Amino acid sequence: MQSKKAACIAARQAALQPLAPSTPPSAQQPANSAGSPLPEPNIDFEAEPLAFGGDFFGDYDPAFFDDLGDEHHPPNLSTDDDDDDDDSPEPENHWEPKIVPPLPHPRAATPASLPADPSPVFGPPLPLPAERAAAERGARRKTHIVSFPGASAGSPLPDATASETTNEQYASHLNHPTRESNMYAPFRSRVDWEVAKWAKLRGAGSTAFSDLLAIEGIAQQLSLSYKNSRELNAIIDNKLPSPRPRFQRHEIVIAGEAFKTYFRNILECVEALFGDPDFAPMLLLVPERHYTDADMTERVYFDMNTGKWWWTTQIQLEKERPGATVIPIIISSDKTQLTLIGNKTAYPMYMTLGNLPKDIRCKPSRRGQILLAYLPTSRLLHISSKAARRRTLANLFHACMSRIFEPLASVGMTGMALASGDGVVRRGHPILAIYVSDYPEQLLVTGSKNGECPKCPIPRNEVGESLDTSWEFRNLGDVLDALDAIDRGLRAFAQACRAAGIKPLYHPFWEDLPYTDIFLAITPDILHQLYQGVIKHLVAWLQDAYGADEIDARCRRLPPNHSLRHFAKGISNMSRVTGKEHQDISRILLGLIIILPLPDGLAPARLVRATRAILDVLYLAQYPTHTTTTLQLLTDALQSFHDNKSIFVDLGIRPHFRLPKLHSLDHYPRSIELFSTTDNYDTQFSERLHIDFTKDAYRATNHKDELSQMTLWLERKEKIERHDAFVRWRLEEATRMPVASDAASSTLQMTRHPSLHAVKLADVVTNYSAPFFRDALSRFIVQHNHPEITLAAELERRSASVYLPFSKIPVYHRVKVCIEDVQGLGTTVALSRDTIHVQPARKDKYGGPIPARFDTALIRRPNPGDAVGVHRFQVAQIHCVFRIPAKALPMLFPNHGHPVSYPQHLAYVEWFTPFTDTAHRDHGLYKVARSLRGGHRLASVIPVESIERSCHLIPDFGPVAPRDWTSSTVLNLCPTFYVNSFADRNTYMLLY
Repeated sequence: MQSKKAACIAARQAALQPLAPSTPPSAQQPANSAGSPLPEPNIDFEAEPLAFGGDFFGDYDPAFFDDLGDEHHPPNLSTDDDDDDDDSPEPENHWEPKIVPPLPHPRAATPASLPADPSPVFGPPLPLPAERAAAERGARRKTHIVSFPGASAGSPLPDATASETTNEQYASHLNHPTRESNMYAPFRSRVDWEVAKWAKLRGAGSTAFSDLLAIEGIAQQLSLSYKNSRELNAIIDNKLPSPRPRFQRHEIVIAGEAFKTYFRNILECVEALFGDPDFAPMLLLVPERHYTDADMTERVYFDMNTGKWWWTTQIQLEKERPGATVIPIIISSDKTQLTLIGNKTAYPMYMTLGNLPKDIRCKPSRRGQILLAYLPTSRLLHISSKAARRRTLANLFHACMSRIFEPLASVGMTGMALASGDGVVRRGHPILAIYVSDYPEQLLVTGSKNGECPKCPIPRNEVGESLDTSWEFRNLGDVLDALDAIDRGLRAFAQACRAAGIKPLYHPFWEDLPYTDIFLAITPDILHQLYQGVIKHLVAWLQDAYGADEIDARCRRLPPNHSLRHFAKGISNMSRVTGKEHQDISRILLGLIIILPLPDGLAPARLVRATRAILDVLYLAQYPTHTTTTLQLLTDALQSFHDNKSIFVDLGIRPHFRLPKLHSLDHYPRSIELFSTTDNYDTQFSERLHIDFTKDAYRATNHKDELSQMTLWLERKEKIERHDAFVRWRLEEATRMPVASDAASSTLQMTRHPSLHAVKLADVVTNYSAPFFRDALSRFIVQHNHPEITLAAELERRSASVYLPFSKIPVYHRVKVCIEDVQGLGTTVALSRDTIHVQPARKDKYGGPIPARFDTALIRRPNPGDAVGVHRFQVAQIHCVFRIPAKALPMLFPNHGHPVSYPQHLAYVEWFTPFTDTAHRDHGLYKVARSLRGGHRLASVIPVESIERSCHLIPDFGPVAPRDWTSSTVLNLCPTFYVNSFADRNTYMLLY
């Protein structure tokens, strides 16, 4: 068997050697405070995994994935009309329970047995701004690249003749010359093609489309080459080439029962993805080492070829067969529910290649993923014995997977000729590198037992109890030796597998795959391990610690922000909380517990630091670029949580922390070093694929023998998408016009027309809460015309004589910011949109009141000097965004001879105090208050271009949130605030 060759084992050991721990793991069990071993939890570790009950989180809506960057281009930020989002906020007068004095926690120890938080352990201190700044700069600066030694790796085959490009091959398969006048053939015309594309990608069902074309004169007037869906399908099936392999239907016989599975030839899938002409200029062909400095002391990780796994695998291949191109295969699978009512499920498996940059793989619209198979979904309920059912399910899974991955056993060693989209031929070695899945499926794939780690052999009673990165991954050689014991009989086989720490698996699919270590291939799972795992637990623990009533009261009173969801009814009564909802909760979670007292006089410092640490882990784990320093920050955050988590035990909330999802965080830094950042293998992306490849396909069927219809529907859709790319290529070739760039010309854009064209200055003062509007605008005019004035008295004297030759101004109720990647990669995850709302009180369509909303924002300081992090900005509340009437500009700014040089959009803002030198030692947030002068709020007029983005302020509620505060009034009533650095990932990387 190939995987038992010395070469494969050596490759695996070489991959681990750079990450080997300096000291061997301790085999001793941790002791509790009394010195005795921790008791085993009352858990059935042999219970049937839950993964086979369908997708627990129900039917996904595309809105769930709004922030995953699924668009080619940034959103249209320049429109004629204002958005109506958030125009109808939920009412603020929800019923709330009465405030009662805090009672002792029902499960907390008594004061006699538990003193008030003796000698709290704080763990590593939060990094100083300068330290964070150094880490962030390392992730942003241009890297020093070390190329793989030698010129043979990833090079074209010397004896291979360059083939036709993929587009040229496609044109020849259409049986017409490339330069034919009809660019849309086999369709008659552009209209004929556009209608067909709409019908298959955006239109209604086949019956509805046929009914539309049956209307008299429709098909004739449009000159369509088809009159119904059947004729259109015939054109697609017979005249359009297949860009990707056809599905095969096979029966797998397990325990005397046959199961249907649909899958594609995995080698043909590799050829299709590697040969896509859209990807040819961007393919990653050789490993690279990136460093932040010329001394090569600090590594940088972003795309998969910057990780250590690719480098060590390339070394091993070059020793045996020089000139190899590594083709890392990334597999993701997850059972999903097809219907909202009932239990109809599908088990899709997706495949992509690590040779594609991650910004392509994470966007379904770029077609960087391919549906590899639909696995059987039978739950085998006719087998009465649970143990026998579990074994049969595992055997069925691995039998299907073995059939799918069988071609990789030999080709991974010998290689195969692979042509990229530009016609260049290389010798590619497809190797299973990463398997993306949730915890129950990780156990199924690796054969690990429930409650244990699928990656390392840590004892079950030590899982999650402490941070221990010294554990080596499971020994693949020992596991393969145990699997060989099947020839010695079932009893010997079971004993050998038990000694190796796995379940007795009958020929798992990965045992013959060269250069594959399945225990390395299991990667971090942000969605299930963090959002639906640790964050879910943390929210429940905090509600137990503080009580749901006060936390819900604070949720209702948080000011709104574009990045945040407003929980008008709190979070305690939410049911079946999705990963997206846990993401929204995590953005405000730390602000909900600041200053809240704990029962029995316990100091809340440890709890606050533990919460901050988990949020740091969550945000650091999702960095699109990591360095050695940021990985150390991730490890320090994990250590801080473990150093402070004892507060939950003292409160009686948790008896232990033996949680596999918590332990999985220990492997994050090493997995990032091996395979680069987590957005290379995030389960959130594969969950999004369920919509395009499974749920939409099921809705297009008649729900009978659906898999055969789903595969056919998907093949036709792929043909349409490929032909669309070919048509665009032909049009570009014909016109020789460069492809337009998707990048926005400006990070800040305003609507073409104002929200209100003429607002009286008196109404600006009252409706927009801008009492010093005239004075502030006068000072801005003087400063703009005379920047040399530095004395405040002189500025005030001159501004008093400014005459405003207008009584009305146009105002804008939205400021839209296109936020680019803070780390400046220029390739990943698309631009996101931020909106600052500046709108006075108004009525909704039913006549009900909608309160005013004046958002807070970060304003760039004019001369920041060497400032870093938050000290580059100052917080202000935006009260009015406006323009000076065009006729008044020459009079007010006489020194400007050209209209373009006149001030454009301006904003009236009220300032908050500058940031202090350091943040709070426990929660790490900066405190600000209103800037006052003579008891009045300090206000200014500034150019809109000075606005960096919106920011979210968390009110300083004190021990109990005042019940007369609301989300619309809290910015006026609360005297002090904390700046929320967890509002989104961009804010986290910006404010420190």
